[in-house]
Amino acid sequence: MPELSWARISQLVHERANACCEYCQTCQRVCGQAMHIEHIHPASGDDLDNLCLACPSCNLSKAKAISSIDPDTSELVSLFNPRQQQWIEHFEWDEEGAIVIGKTSVGRATIQRLRMNQERILTARRIWIKAGEHPPLGLP
Repeated sequence: MPELSWARISQLVHERANACCEYCQTCQRVCGQAMHIEHIHPASGDDLDNLCLACPSCNLSKAKAISSIDPDTSELVSLFNPRQQQWIEHFEWDEEGAIVIGKTSVGRATIQRLRMNQERILTARRIWIKAGEHPPLGLP
């Protein structure tokens, strides 16, 4: 099987994620910034199963990390892996839909490491909610 071009890989990753960050669920159509192709495990290469779509904030906050501390238990846990885990099992929205809440140690550690609830992002989410553009369809 021939190797895929980076343009084709990028297209496939965007399509699979519906152009939304696979960590915080920010959608490209509302944030006004290009999404990044993120390596879930930085040392594991460009295989499609190691790539996900991430907003600039999540990607830059994650950097090369694959684990972080759960703020509730102080234990080191693996970060959320969108290729192996379901978002809804580890995260949920608060009643308003602006704050991401961690349901598991993986969720809590990922939220903290990726700074998913920093104030500037909460402000943007509240604007997107008022515009009827958040949270993304299909997510509670």
